[in-house]
Amino acid sequence: MAGGISDVATLDCNRHYRGDAIAEGKQMMLSTPLFRDRTHAGEELAKEIVLQMSFDSPQEEQKIVVYALPRGGVPVAVPIAQRLQCPLSVIVAKKITLPDNPELALGAVTSDGQVLWSKRKPLNLSLQQRMLQEAQTKAQQAWEQLSPSCPPVTPHGALALVVDDGIATGMTMAVTVKALKAHQPLAIWICVPVAPLELMPYMQEWCDRVIVLETPHPFFNVSRFYEEFEQVETQTALSQLQHQIWLQ
Repeated sequence: MAGGISDVATLDCNRHYRGDAIAEGKQMMLSTPLFRDRTHAGEELAKEIVLQMSFDSPQEEQKIVVYALPRGGVPVAVPIAQRLQCPLSVIVAKKITLPDNPELALGAVTSDGQVLWSKRKPLNLSLQQRMLQEAQTKAQQAWEQLSPSCPPVTPHGALALVVDDGIATGMTMAVTVKALKAHQPLAIWICVPVAPLELMPYMQEWCDRVIVLETPHPFFNVSRFYEEFEQVETQTALSQLQHQIWLQ
């Protein structure tokens, strides 16, 4: 997926939502992780996805494609694609950040140029463009590395399952869904092991269905919910994408 910069959309990440889980006193102060590792999270997520599909009216020969957000989403997505016997591909999105604060996401962009800004984006247009171009260049480089290992699939007319190892701000997930919609899938499901409860209303607006196993409160960051959360190396992601033996 490569191309120019698209129209800009805006995501409001500043509002907060307190749903029934919190209202009923189900805040989770975790002393032990929820998942052993990303593979375990993917296995648990696969069970829930299959259960959700069983509630729907069966569609003959429904086309399903799993899309992982690399690199952390790939090992989560592998058990899902294997369970559903469907192809696994990737969509690359990168956070747009200030040069002196790479952890603060002011927006996100995909390798094919779909863009999403938060309301904290800088007013300086020159700085905006520079930040955007740097992020898209990184996304394009990652796509060029990973795409040769992905099966030749298209989301057009398919049920597209978008998978990551968790959601913190939602910026990269939102722009990924935006990129997918341009290809006219039959439906888009966001599928993640863990996400903040306050993001649920937004995610439900972005796609056709949201499957999140846990919405702990307080959230802080994704890594605290895993016993093992080492960085997924590019070579590992490539190997997992290349060895989709269930498709053979």
